[in-house]
Order: sequence, then structure tokens, then C-alpha cells
Amino acid sequence: MANLNKVFLMGNLTADPELRYTPSGASVCTLRMAVNRRYTTRQGENRDETLFIDVTVWGKQAEACSQYLSKGRPLFVEGRLRQDTWTGDDGQKRSKIKAVAERVQFLGPPPDSTGARPSRPAAAEEPAAEPSAQDDEIPF
Repeated sequence: MANLNKVFLMGNLTADPELRYTPSGASVCTLRMAVNRRYTTRQGENRDETLFIDVTVWGKQAEACSQYLSKGRPLFVEGRLRQDTWTGDDGQKRSKIKAVAERVQFLGPPPDSTGARPSRPAAAEEPAAEPSAQDDEIPF
């Protein structure tokens, strides 16, 4: 049987990013985000549900997130789920599901003094390769 661990999240940051470095020098950033879901009950009542999710971002993406993101900023995260387990101060075992980002895309305009909106959202990843001349010849 095949397994799949993939998650797509779109929401807003609930706190400023926290950047730190491992002893080996790797950058890691923790993002805390809220993801909302609106649904209607069987009785026809509209309800909102909010999930608060910690997201771990590594490498250059972590540094970009720390530099360009702030509390309230919308973002899209593609990644995988990971379960952290630990023993609490009371001796009870605890666990929490977190997301590990493989790709983070910034949504909405970046905060700046002009209020100008960018032509497209910024992404915290390497830019895609330029299309080749052959791509222009595709008939659709």
C-alpha cells in the first residue's frame, strides 16, 4: 500500500516569523499561521473553524520568510506533516502535529510605504527557468 504525506495550507501569520540557526549553521524559521474554514451545519447555521498550525521552514526559504513576512501577512504553504512528541512538566506524554514547508509563497502586497501592489505574489523559492523558444510553438 502506498502512503502520501502532503499538505497545502493557505492562511495568515498569527505572529512574526522566528529565525534561528542550528549548530551546523543551517537556518530554520518557525511560522505560526491560522487557517480558517467556513461551513454550514445540517440545521443551516454558518460556522467558522480556525486551526492554528506551526510551520517549519529550512534554508534560504527560512531566511526569506524571516526577512519579508510579518504578523497578519497571508501565505500559501506546500509541505508535509510531522508529529513532535515530548514529556510535559507533569510527566504526561504530549504531541503536536506541525507542517514542514517544502515551498512557501507570499500572498498579498508586501508592506511598504507606498501601498503599491506588486504585479504578482512574491515566492520564497528559486525562480523558475525562463521558457524556451520551443514553448512559443505549442499550438494551445
